[in-house]
Amino acid sequence: MTNRVDSAADSSGHAERFTLLRPLLFTIAYEILGSATEADDVLQDSYLRWADVDLSSVRDTKSYLARLVTRQALNTLRAQARRREEYVGPWLPEPLLLDDQDASADVVLAESVSMAMLVLLETLTPDERAVFVLREVFGFDYGEIADAVGKPAATVRQVAHRAREHVHARRKRFDDVDPARNAEITQQFLATAASGDVEALLAMLAPDAVWTADSGGKASAARKPVVGALRVARAVSGLMRKTQGRLRAQTVTCNSAPAVLVYLDDHLEGVITMEIIDGKITNLYVMRNPEKLAALVTAREISRA
Repeated sequence: MTNRVDSAADSSGHAERFTLLRPLLFTIAYEILGSATEADDVLQDSYLRWADVDLSSVRDTKSYLARLVTRQALNTLRAQARRREEYVGPWLPEPLLLDDQDASADVVLAESVSMAMLVLLETLTPDERAVFVLREVFGFDYGEIADAVGKPAATVRQVAHRAREHVHARRKRFDDVDPARNAEITQQFLATAASGDVEALLAMLAPDAVWTADSGGKASAARKPVVGALRVARAVSGLMRKTQGRLRAQTVTCNSAPAVLVYLDDHLEGVITMEIIDGKITNLYVMRNPEKLAALVTAREISRA
């Protein structure tokens, strides 16, 4: 009888600790993988492993679970490498629909899940990506990261330096983001696109604006990025003409930024996430792959703590 009671209490302890840290663990997995669906799978597998752990041997639950989730995420990322190489057209991270929390209040968190940052993280090796995320976003020390990625702390320091230099050399300014202003620009973009006024669209776009669409070959979309304000404006205007009267748009928050869910005859056709710098739209990330759109039915909670 005693063993049965102890087992039930132990199981409850596992679930309670894991649930408390789930937003953090999901965020770690998502930033390493760029996929909410894969992050969910990693968390499920990690919990099964966690359930077999003797809690009396765990000194720091947060560090232990972060290490466990990172290892599983890295295994998944490495296994997916070949599939991503064979992917049809541009590969974009899976859009993340956020709940009502104000993620933008935490600048580091907001930047780390932004579509622009996730696209940039795709250029890192799996180890560089995991080390960068754990160190720069979540602030784990080198010893903890070393345990998570299976490398000596001295090597982790070198990897962290290399990844940090790579990211800093390529990322654009983020610290001046104004969420309210960006939401206004998003609404203005929708109204302007609906009007079909190419000149007005041009005024909203940065000269080197880029339209990148991910369809995975499962939906109609440009197989290469559309580069340049005029080409992007014409593409948007042409899309609106083709779907006139059938297109419906809904603004939401994806990846800590205003985004647009696009419906055609009430069927979700895609989501557009915009990167806006100095009041101009610099990048439009368009998700058309139905497999990646499936995760948008559930709003997520993200956290760095």
